[in-house]
Amino acid sequence: MKFDKILDNETLWAVRYDNAKDNVLHTLFDQWSDPEWLVDFFLANISDLMSYFKVTDINQAIYDTLDDNYRMQCLILDISPDADLDQIFRPLENSRTSEMLLSKEKAKIMNRPQHASWLRIYAIKLEPGCYIITGGAIKLTRTMQEREHTLAELNKMESVRRFLVEGGVADADGFIDYLSEIK
Repeated sequence: MKFDKILDNETLWAVRYDNAKDNVLHTLFDQWSDPEWLVDFFLANISDLMSYFKVTDINQAIYDTLDDNYRMQCLILDISPDADLDQIFRPLENSRTSEMLLSKEKAKIMNRPQHASWLRIYAIKLEPGCYIITGGAIKLTRTMQEREHTLAELNKMESVRRFLVEGGVADADGFIDYLSEIK
C-alpha cells in the first residue's frame, strides 16, 4: 500500500493499493466519467436506483453521475491551500458526535437538485483538515452493508485504518514520519 499526495500542502492523500495503476481518487474519477462503465453499473443496480432514488431512466442516472463527478472533482481537486477540508468530509456514521482516532469519513455533493447525490468518497481523518482517501462508491442504498460494492469500501477503510495503526500512525505528523521512514 502506497500513498499519493493529492494536495501540495500535505493535507489530502489517496491510497494506491498494491498492483494498482493509479491511486483510488483518480481511478474513481475515471470510472465515474466513463459512460460504458456507468451503463454496466446502473444496469446491474437498477432496482436500487429505482427503489431508493426513484430514478427509472438509466440515461438520466448517467447524466447525473457525470455532472456530480465533475462537481466532486472541482470540490476535491480545485481546493486552495487554505481551504478547510473539514467542510467537505463528514463522519461516516451520521450519528457520530465525538472525534475518534483515525476516524472514517465521507464526502458527497450537497444541495443537489432533483435527488441527493449518490457519489461518495471515503477517507480516514488523520486530524482536523488532513485526510487519506481510501476509495469511493456509487451508494444507492440506505446503508453500506446492503451491497457488496459498498461493503467492500467499508472493508478498505478498515484495512487502511489498521495498516496505519499497526504502522504507529496516530496523526498527520506520524503519517509524514511514516512516509519518510519508508523512502
